[in-house]
Amino acid sequence: MTNRHAVVVGAGIGGLTTAVALHGRGWDVTVCERAPEPPVTGAGIGLAPNALRALDAVGVDVSRAVGGAVPAMMGVRRPDGRWLTRAGTAQMTARYGRAPLAVPRPALTATLAGVLPPSALRYGTEVTGVDDAEGRPIVRTAAGPGLPADLVVAADGIHSPLRRAYFPAHPGLHYIGETAWRTIVDAPDLRVPAMSETWGRGKRFGVTPLVDGRYYLYATAVVPPDSRFADPCTELRRRFGGWHEPIPALLDRVGRLDPADVLRNDLYDLAAPLPCLHRGRIAWLGDAAHAMAPNLGQGGCQAIEDAVVLARLLPTGERGDEGDSGDDGDGTDAAVPAALAAYTAARLGRTDAVRLRARRVGRLGVLRHPLAAAVRDLAVRATPDRLALRGMDDLFNGFRLPD
Repeated sequence: MTNRHAVVVGAGIGGLTTAVALHGRGWDVTVCERAPEPPVTGAGIGLAPNALRALDAVGVDVSRAVGGAVPAMMGVRRPDGRWLTRAGTAQMTARYGRAPLAVPRPALTATLAGVLPPSALRYGTEVTGVDDAEGRPIVRTAAGPGLPADLVVAADGIHSPLRRAYFPAHPGLHYIGETAWRTIVDAPDLRVPAMSETWGRGKRFGVTPLVDGRYYLYATAVVPPDSRFADPCTELRRRFGGWHEPIPALLDRVGRLDPADVLRNDLYDLAAPLPCLHRGRIAWLGDAAHAMAPNLGQGGCQAIEDAVVLARLLPTGERGDEGDSGDDGDGTDAAVPAALAAYTAARLGRTDAVRLRARRVGRLGVLRHPLAAAVRDLAVRATPDRLALRGMDDLFNGFRLPD
């Protein structure tokens, strides 16, 4: 008998982690990605302790692949540079077993892709639909004949066509009121020791040292959706050039970049939870399943959790293994639909709670009224750092592998 076959739609972090996890359990995997090639530029991603533990569970050691350097501390500041709250990474390591890592996204995706057989990756292959999702799915692509599958994993991003096709009554995406700029700069002379997010009135600026010595920068501002800006570097200087160091010095480095290397996106989350994370033999994960605001740094982390939990709940790739419940009477494999129901039960509540929490935190970060922003800052400063750190327990310690 042939092994079970999964088609993963999307070669982002969630899709590739799913492919790695299923490959490790003996599945044959095909990853379809509409982009013509892997990304070579882009933003950074913070891998919190929960995501690092999930990657450990599928044998991916990110620090070995891309480096393990971490900043000395992290916290929230005011535009004048005063800290509102901060925690040392040593404290985080003591509490959660390890400190977060911040890595370039292309390095992480390359690490994950490197675990897979080259034949598993199909770039330039756009999925146009899935036929017979309840029985024996056939994944249709624009590039050629359909791909038969035992499982289809929809990791096709925030605008997921498969989500729209299978949940037509869902309200879709919700604009959270902000646009974001993101880029990576090389500034070894600055020696910035801390990961920080600075809160102003209606705008924020984040500085994250990456494991390779560069800096991931992000900025947000409250603007109407689809606003247009002639030049990102000029816009960032106008909004943030008067803030505390090292922001002006880092913006000087941004000014040396090709404007195309500064990504800008309006920020959306899912307007409401999906009723379930599966339909037939299709499972949704990551932004396709629970797009969330970036305020907790958990979007990619939750996608990684999704992938590892999904693979653990599914039977192994060999048909007829001990965990296989047999077929459902018409020759199809009943173990997969049962596992997908368990996946929804395991992940829907946690991911939606994180989505809602990220939205609430974002509302605090972009308060524009001077009095409201001042009260917010006083409340954050009055919270002991140890209590602020303890408030992350449910995020960083909330990942559990199914039995």
